[in-house]
Amino acid sequence: MTIRVGFGFDVHKLKKNCDFYLGGIKIPYTKGAIGHSDADVLIHAICDSILGAANLGDIGILFPDTSSEFKGIDSKILLKKVIKTITDKGYKINNIDSTVCLQKPKIMDYIPKMKKTLSQTIGIDHEYISIKATTTEKLGFIGKEQGISAYAVTLIQKF
Repeated sequence: MTIRVGFGFDVHKLKKNCDFYLGGIKIPYTKGAIGHSDADVLIHAICDSILGAANLGDIGILFPDTSSEFKGIDSKILLKKVIKTITDKGYKINNIDSTVCLQKPKIMDYIPKMKKTLSQTIGIDHEYISIKATTTEKLGFIGKEQGISAYAVTLIQKF
């Protein structure tokens, strides 16, 4: 059996009066992340960790921000394409561990819905998806609520 691990990271700027998507769901807040797609940093970090584990580059290679095809796209669509890509290579997801770094809003109450949404998108049980959150204790661009970041580690195996 072949087991591989991948790491992903993403960061986006926050802007007032923008929609805030995280983990495939829309969270009510006064600011939202901005980017070429829906700027869902959690899904982007997960995609990069999956692609890294399979040695397939990153989401910028598969879904370039210079392409109008991906402008404003729902990141769950990108994640589904990533899953199909690794499945076609004979891999399946074993588990995902992730951390979201943001000062506000507090997301603890949204984590169960994010896990459910991600498990349905990926096709694995929600028990194999870990989502944690932390602040930066008001330090740096995250602490000043200017941005958000996420980290993810994914374990995949050949089937």
